[in-house]
Amino acid sequence: MKHLEIEMKTLLTEEEYHQLQANFSEILPITQKNYYLDTPDFYLRQNKIAMRIRTFEDSAELTIKIPQTIGNMEYNQALSLEETTKCLESGKLPQGMILDELLSRGILPRDWTVLGCLTTIRYEKETSIGLMALDQSHYFDIVDYELELEVENGDQGKLDFKDFLEANGIDYQKAPSKLVRFIENMKKY
Repeated sequence: MKHLEIEMKTLLTEEEYHQLQANFSEILPITQKNYYLDTPDFYLRQNKIAMRIRTFEDSAELTIKIPQTIGNMEYNQALSLEETTKCLESGKLPQGMILDELLSRGILPRDWTVLGCLTTIRYEKETSIGLMALDQSHYFDIVDYELELEVENGDQGKLDFKDFLEANGIDYQKAPSKLVRFIENMKKY
């Protein structure tokens, strides 16, 4: 599956996170583990491509994200838990859309390194302004909080997101991607 992802996001304080949880009181959270892959010399990162395997309780997906003028083109390939384990242990990607897309960009099959794992507890729901996700992420000895809004129209999404934050008394804090936050902190550990 391939789609254009346009999202707004802000980091939250722990207080703001707990305040916003009230908006998700009817939602059961999902725990997802994000395993980030790259080469030891960060070849993908240098080429502005993010790759991860995200696992859920009984499924997984391999994803690459490639920046576009607006948003990221996101490619998702479903994996069985068995394929996931094999990929994480061997550093080899399974046949399919992701490998084909990397090859089409001149990125040859190689042994990928698992940089590490970031675990997110996510509350997600469709709202009148877009798909909203409230995340608590754990990596190394860090816990951070984030609010994401995935939208169809970037310009309208920015306005709606700004209005939502103001209505909830939340100051916008630039939120680098989870991968960027992970890598920046990886260097410290």
